[in-house]
Amino acid sequence: MIAAFFWNSVVVAFCVVIHYEFLYRLSTLIPKLKIKHRLRIVLGVFGALTAHAAEVWVFAIAYYFMHHSENWGKLQGNLEGTLLDCVYFSFSTFSTVGFGDIEPIGRLRYLTGIESLTGLVLITWTASFLYYEMQRYWDAK
Repeated sequence: MIAAFFWNSVVVAFCVVIHYEFLYRLSTLIPKLKIKHRLRIVLGVFGALTAHAAEVWVFAIAYYFMHHSENWGKLQGNLEGTLLDCVYFSFSTFSTVGFGDIEPIGRLRYLTGIESLTGLVLITWTASFLYYEMQRYWDAK
């Protein structure tokens, strides 16, 4: 149980750092660009989507290794055990859509729970970042 808590915490911390770095770099880059104000917002959206995709892949890699290791549990259902199966499962979990055709069993369930919570927090963080950027640039000429 302690190992699961530790590795889950490492995965979450890594994703939070990725998200922070993406948003920080976007917030320093966007004001320097000599492009139309609306394109700045579009750049912010694509940057945030890229950050979320990278975070989903981090969780997916963790699922992949846990699924193929002893004592971590398994993913079961409509899957072949490939990394792309884990990416699909991670996108469903991160976005809090939920899972239906693939389900975790064993200690892997802890990671799915924390991924949903992490996804919710990071998506909300992105929403507030984009709101702030829109306030800054929406009416700019």
